[in-house]
Amino acid sequence: MADTNLSAVLFKKGDMRLVERPVPEPGPGEVQLSMRKIGICGSDVHYWVSGSIGPFVVKDPMLLGHECSGVVSKLGQGVTHLKVGDRVAIEPGVPCRRCELCKGGRYNLCPDVFFLATPPDSGALARYHVHAADFCYKLPDNVSFEEGALIEPLSVGIHACRRANVSMGKKVLVCGSGPIGLSAVVSARAMGASEVIVTDISEERLALARKMGATKSLTIATKDPAEAAQQVRDILGAMPDCAVEASGANFSVHMAIRALKPGSAFAVVGHGPNEIQVPIVEAIAHEIDIRGSFRYMNTWPAAIEMLTSGAINVKPMISHYFTLEQTLDAFEMAKSGKGVKVIIDCEKSAA
Repeated sequence: MADTNLSAVLFKKGDMRLVERPVPEPGPGEVQLSMRKIGICGSDVHYWVSGSIGPFVVKDPMLLGHECSGVVSKLGQGVTHLKVGDRVAIEPGVPCRRCELCKGGRYNLCPDVFFLATPPDSGALARYHVHAADFCYKLPDNVSFEEGALIEPLSVGIHACRRANVSMGKKVLVCGSGPIGLSAVVSARAMGASEVIVTDISEERLALARKMGATKSLTIATKDPAEAAQQVRDILGAMPDCAVEASGANFSVHMAIRALKPGSAFAVVGHGPNEIQVPIVEAIAHEIDIRGSFRYMNTWPAAIEMLTSGAINVKPMISHYFTLEQTLDAFEMAKSGKGVKVIIDCEKSAA
């Protein structure tokens, strides 16, 4: 009997079902992947619950899932750098490779990118998935499939830290200790930051941030961002040299701009309201460089090297495991906020 492709299909807002579909065949330059581990992102939950994020609206049945790893199960024509059996991590965005931004190296800003699980583009939450071979990266033997899946959120942290000019000896402020904030923490430490202070409203999340490398933390208890900024400086014993905003909270934008050393870079990666207020006069007077940080570019090789060498450890982020058959339970857990990173195992059981 031919193998089938159990897939978690989101038909519309609030309606996700497990469906048997045909196993996809790779085209030229593509590989077929037997999927292993997929992490649930906040965006996945948002599409499931709300049916949209900003202009990206679920209009047709699609798969979720873009934090993923797998095993190459078939090669498309022209693929030479991979072989059947290779363990790989998948970069979910496949740009056009032809536009000015792609050719200039900033392919994360390509206007014609295919990106897993971002409508109208379908994701990879299934037994099998087909992907562009040059956006699949071999995993060393000492890097697990779970770690391979977490390279995606880790890459967001790496790119944000690069945008914030994190480097050896710097004191870094990270606002928010969800998966992206935690990824920024481990990235900043691996890049040589001497101090990383993390802010959040949850002491439980901050405890995890400290476990993962944050040297200091601040539980936000005030509604005054200027007061919180001074608390950051007091705890750190200095003004932060740079900052990454990973919470999406308007409060954190105000706080970071007021806390930062004049002349600093401030990378904003957290997605909150579409429009927020910014203390622009203070930002101008202190020459704070406010920089957007969108997805990532050229981060998978660096992330794999960090994981291989042991420079970072992302495993503490993993809080729950589910099978593909338990996808709805996995999404309920992710929605509840009780976990940090929920992982789905897509491999078919031998039983």
